[in-house]
Amino acid sequence: MSGARGGDFPVTHRAVLTIAVPMTIAYLSTPLVGLVSTGVIGQLGDAALLGGVAIGAVVFDVVFTSCNFLRGATTGFTAQAVGAGDRQEEQDVLLAGLGIALLLGILLVLFQGPIGVLGVSLLGADRSTASPALDYFSARVWSAPFVFINFVVFGWVLGRGEALVGLLLQTVLNAANILLSLLLVLHYDFGVAGAGWASALAEVLTAGLSLVVVASRMPAAGWRFSELANRRRLRRLGGVNTDMMIRSLALLVGLSFFTRQSALLGADVLAANTILLRFYFVAIAMLDGVAMAAEQLAGRAVGAGFRATFDRVVRLTTVWSVLFALVTSAGIYLASDRVVAWVTPIEDIRVLASVYLPYVVALPLAGAVAFQMDGVFIGATWSREMRNMMLVSLLVYLLSWAALAPFMANHGLWLALLIFHGMRSIAFRARLETLTSRTFPVSPA
Repeated sequence: MSGARGGDFPVTHRAVLTIAVPMTIAYLSTPLVGLVSTGVIGQLGDAALLGGVAIGAVVFDVVFTSCNFLRGATTGFTAQAVGAGDRQEEQDVLLAGLGIALLLGILLVLFQGPIGVLGVSLLGADRSTASPALDYFSARVWSAPFVFINFVVFGWVLGRGEALVGLLLQTVLNAANILLSLLLVLHYDFGVAGAGWASALAEVLTAGLSLVVVASRMPAAGWRFSELANRRRLRRLGGVNTDMMIRSLALLVGLSFFTRQSALLGADVLAANTILLRFYFVAIAMLDGVAMAAEQLAGRAVGAGFRATFDRVVRLTTVWSVLFALVTSAGIYLASDRVVAWVTPIEDIRVLASVYLPYVVALPLAGAVAFQMDGVFIGATWSREMRNMMLVSLLVYLLSWAALAPFMANHGLWLALLIFHGMRSIAFRARLETLTSRTFPVSPA
């Protein structure tokens, strides 16, 4: 797909699936990494260690995923450059993204001490979980510059429509992470810190491969380093990146709040919810595959300036997102007992996980449209509206929890999470027509 540049292009079920299927496979391996890491620590038979890794991992979810705007913005702007047939713009977008990635990564390493302590404290870690959480954080934080480089390159290849390259990069990252986790934690007995170092080393390896991919596709003469000081470009990138960062932070605040409230309900509830969240991340991975297709195709349609093509992107990706959600919910329901039994040998945690499983089964259906619309909005770079609607949805989530939790405890917490994703789906669809008409005031014949 990346070979066709500029002008209108066909949007078919095959075009959607050509991106969605490789990206789904790639993203499915990501929660598998978390599941294996959780399972490896779970084999040590200590609920406090499991909870500590959960808290440490959430700190990184907040820090890294809040910077996922590096991937999203790069995908949107690159896809629009492909749609407009502007190869130099593709390279300029990549260079700007890499510059921002390095800066953010270095800052995170420099300020790792206060960030780690603050993150663990805000998540409500007690004495038994705080120490392993910080051990995990202190090891993994060194991966930050490489994580952000991978974000940018992954977004860039996806914006070009090279889904198989994205699959390769993600597969290398996740396979290395799994193998290194097994090696460092179980074989060399490095404990929680070993899980953190496994993630860091996997990111370094993948960043090296990512830069090889870039070098093979971009001419050396095309690197215009003067563009790093282009104020117009920086303002445009800065505005979109800031909006996407706030949007990502709002999503992560919701998940971090969930983990914190789980911890306050006790170590067993925290452990059970942590395991169930692995299924939730599997669901996100399934839905993100279609969202990635929506990003690339919607962005390309915006760059080319064809509303009819854009409308078809929205229709087809909606259909496939709902279908993927149905398959995901069925899969979670059928596989849950075996997976939970493998992850933890503690019977009380297994029982708790089975009690709250129905909420996880329902989550993909509640979020199908929300995640697909994320892709459309990112591809079209409607960042301000996406930010505002995410903040509204977060407020509804917190209010729902405040109303339900006093009477329903952990059931109320899960229901509030369902309402959060349902509200996102409704809000995004409500704004779609207005934004589309604004973006395509006059569509080419």
